[in-house]
Amino acid sequence: MDYLSIFIVSFTIALSGALVPGPLLATVIYQSTKHGFKTGPLIILGHAILEIAMVIIIVLGLNRFIDNALTTKTISLLGTFILLIFGLNILCNLPSMSLDLQTKQKKSSNLTLLGITMSIANPYWTIWWLTIGLGFVLSAQKTGFVALGVFFLGHITADLGWYSIVSFTISKGRNLLSDKIYKAILCACAIILIGFAIYFSLGIFN
Repeated sequence: MDYLSIFIVSFTIALSGALVPGPLLATVIYQSTKHGFKTGPLIILGHAILEIAMVIIIVLGLNRFIDNALTTKTISLLGTFILLIFGLNILCNLPSMSLDLQTKQKKSSNLTLLGITMSIANPYWTIWWLTIGLGFVLSAQKTGFVALGVFFLGHITADLGWYSIVSFTISKGRNLLSDKIYKAILCACAIILIGFAIYFSLGIFN
């Protein structure tokens, strides 16, 4: 394929994955009510750093050492635990949360680190890269490192574009939200995170 085709295919596949509700989307929505538009880009920066590392691992052939049942199960267990903790933490703090309190907070979460954490916490992220992602990286690598760069650019552009739109929309609507609606959004995010943790755990032990 030429570079444009590689970009389009990579962008389309990544966007189709990004549009599906999941832990990263729930985190972006939750954090955007506190930190505004910068949430999406900074969380995706962390996500991108982790994905660059995964591409390097695949190119170097190290994926053979992590692509086994024990490693995959361990990563999945840790991931479900992190998702569960994040979800329960939101629910536990829900009664005291307020839009006014959130906007007055001086301490800011490390959103980039959070992007890395939530990506690792999603077992499907690792599985995707060791299956679909692996195939695309190896295919692009045969064309050259420029093609590999184009593949990654298309992939991360889709993530950055979508999550930036989400954080922008949430941040602009913050002034229109009541505390009741705000807490409902946070509750939904918590349920999504806990739901995915349960769903992933069922898959591990089946």
